[in-house]
Amino acid sequence: MILLRHGQSEFNLHFDATGIDPGIADAPLTPLGHRQAEAAARHLEREDLRRILCSPFTRALQTAAPIAAHLRVPVLVTPAVRERRAASCDVGTCRTDLARAWPHLDLGLVDEVWWHEDEEPHHAFMERATAFGADMAGDPDWGHTLVVCHWGFIMAVTGRSVANGAWVRCHVDADGRLAAADP
Repeated sequence: MILLRHGQSEFNLHFDATGIDPGIADAPLTPLGHRQAEAAARHLEREDLRRILCSPFTRALQTAAPIAAHLRVPVLVTPAVRERRAASCDVGTCRTDLARAWPHLDLGLVDEVWWHEDEEPHHAFMERATAFGADMAGDPDWGHTLVVCHWGFIMAVTGRSVANGAWVRCHVDADGRLAAADP
C-alpha cells in the first residue's frame, strides 16, 4: 500500500510562507500541486495499483483525479483518511456539493457533513488512523491500494513526515499493523 500526500494546496502555499492560517476552507491545489499530482501519476504507473482510496477534501480529490485517469483505476472516497480538523483548510465541502463537482466518484461512505465541526480531539484522530490501519492490514487488496490523504494522517499511521506530492510505501508488520516500509 502507498500513502500519498496531496499536492500543494493554496493553504499550504500561504501557511508555509507566513506560518499563519490563511482562512482557506477546503483549499484547492495550486498550479504546483496540480503538477505534483501529474508527476505522481507518471511515477505510480509502475506500481500494481488497483484502486484509490481518497479523502473527501478537494485537494486530495484533485490529486487523485489525474492518477485515477492515468492508471484507469476506481476511486473510493472515504472520510476515514481525512486530515484531523485543526485548521481552516480542514473544513470540508458538503456531500451534495462534492457530488455536483465530482459526479463520477463513489461518495457512498461520505455523510453530508463528514468533517468535525470543531477541532477533532487528538485521541479520536489517532483512534481513526489506527482503525484504518488495522482494517487495511486485514484487507486482501491492501498491497494494491493507493491512499490519497494528508500529512497528519500519514504521520499518524506511519510516523513519517512527507512533503506535498510525496508518498510512503507501507507493509504489514509482525503485529499485523500497517507500518512504513524501510526507505
